[in-house]
Amino acid sequence: MTPLVSVVIPFYNMQEFLAQTIDWTLELAYPTLEIILVDDGSTDDSGAIAKRYAERFEQVSFLKQANQGVSVARNFGISYAGGTYILPLDGDDRICPRFIEEAVSILESRPEVKVVTAEGEFFGDKAGLRRLPEFNINLLARKNILHVSALYRKSDWREAGGYCAEMKGREDWDFWIAMLKNGGEVVKLPMVGYHYRIRPNSKRIQDRKLKKQVNDLLNARHREFFRRVLGGPLRINRSWSRPYNKVLAFLGLLR
Repeated sequence: MTPLVSVVIPFYNMQEFLAQTIDWTLELAYPTLEIILVDDGSTDDSGAIAKRYAERFEQVSFLKQANQGVSVARNFGISYAGGTYILPLDGDDRICPRFIEEAVSILESRPEVKVVTAEGEFFGDKAGLRRLPEFNINLLARKNILHVSALYRKSDWREAGGYCAEMKGREDWDFWIAMLKNGGEVVKLPMVGYHYRIRPNSKRIQDRKLKKQVNDLLNARHREFFRRVLGGPLRINRSWSRPYNKVLAFLGLLR
């Protein structure tokens, strides 16, 4: 039997794009798919749009919560999900037709693999391939190199402790560290698996303003991981964390 995949779509004030994202997801050919829509306290018509889809399609569920942020909304949807596998999706993005089938095949046959991702493509205010590097745990310590829309087991989400509710930016990066810091492989499929919309006010742009706050929380949550991989904490100039820590350790100034 084909395992159930749960596509979890949290959203906040996404009325302009949500219906299109849901339509694209309903068009996916994977035979056992559920779509879980989570309204994070929207003040526009997003919730009404999602509710109409849940009333029309039995594979679509609609959940609503007070505004608490994407991490809480995503955890809410995943906790409700019945799927063996989870695929998070932002409310304005798109999953490509063959990605789920190919990714499930990898996870079914290779228990050592925790995450299956793919190449991405920008659309909206930017076009072209999204070129993320191949997975390396040392690189993951310094930057997020995995897109949020990657397939993983619900059991691994649970083991990682879910998405951190305190993270108000780069919550997917924190989640990938939590899931992979103690082992597990990542497979990137040689295909475009998702389309990533760029907008002037997108969360990706807003997250850049929270760099210090994000760094501080990452260091608090993954202190031993950063010490093992970077020789000390993650620094504001992230790419220089390892050499900076090495110099401080040499001078006896690293705490």
